[in-house]
Amino acid sequence: MFDASAYFFALAVLSLIAPAGWIVSVVKRDVSIVDSLWSLFLLAAAVAYTVRLDETGPRAALILALVLLWAIRLSAHITWRNHGMPEDHRYQAIRRNNEPHFELKSLFIVFGLQAVLAWIVSVPLLAAIASTRAIGVLDFLGIALWITGFLFETLADWQLARFKSDDKNGGQVMDRGLWRYTRHPNYFGEFCVWWGFYIIAFAAGGWWAVISPLLMSLLLWRVSGVALLEKDIAERRPAYREYVACTNAFFPGPRHGAQTRRVST
Repeated sequence: MFDASAYFFALAVLSLIAPAGWIVSVVKRDVSIVDSLWSLFLLAAAVAYTVRLDETGPRAALILALVLLWAIRLSAHITWRNHGMPEDHRYQAIRRNNEPHFELKSLFIVFGLQAVLAWIVSVPLLAAIASTRAIGVLDFLGIALWITGFLFETLADWQLARFKSDDKNGGQVMDRGLWRYTRHPNYFGEFCVWWGFYIIAFAAGGWWAVISPLLMSLLLWRVSGVALLEKDIAERRPAYREYVACTNAFFPGPRHGAQTRRVST
């Protein structure tokens, strides 16, 4: 069931959170904090749906628990990772390309855009929370895929953080653990999480929510994920080309070609 009132109520909530994050970014002169907000936008949307709907179904508690676990973990990890670091080079490029008055523009092109994208991506959460259909086998398939993705990205983030914390690995490529089978295991995990949410929504009758995982897949592959991260990394770290030559970009798979040297990502 699609409840337009709840859907637009969530947009109103996100429209209040985005400016608050923007104000902090102006004070810190660092819009990278929007990365920490991304998952919290989606958590806020899930809570807004639950509050606004006249009736919630048997999946409501499940969805809230899954979103809460995913959102807090991801936001905490990104916040910890970026603590004490300068503004991410991707946002520095956006800043340079939008001067003068980037501080004002960033309210719309960074925080406003992220809020709207999160609002669109959140639609399976609404479908699942609102549905009164009984939980069935398909729901468990969605939960299994969600768990796979959550564990995949959590382990990948931990492995990379541990690798970078060892001074002996300075200037080397992380090609161990999950990073041996895909150059972006964290993004693959995120992909599984949102297709997992969609399968649960589909089981609830929300087949129309497919826009969410399709959009997430596009963002992860072609926009803010793999494509943007690797746009200039080979120029900044030439040995990364060897890693690219023998490691799948997204979906995990066996290594191919010559073994790469290890160069920090």
